[in-house]
Amino acid sequence: DDVRSAFMSALRSRARDTDPVQWVGVGIDGDGRILEFNTVETGDGDWLVFHAMPATKKVLQEIGLRR
Repeated sequence: DDVRSAFMSALRSRARDTDPVQWVGVGIDGDGRILEFNTVETGDGDWLVFHAMPATKKVLQEIGLRR
């Protein structure tokens, strides 16, 4: 539920240059924590989140939320 909440409330995300295209983003979970997530879009238009954890400085910099 926390990962779903973070994905649905994404603050910012960006595509990575991968094949298939992966998206990295951050959002807020149900408890107000900022989580990072990595996703791919499935063939039927759904999203598969394959990684989620508390947001790191590296990811916040990558998506432009931190210097």
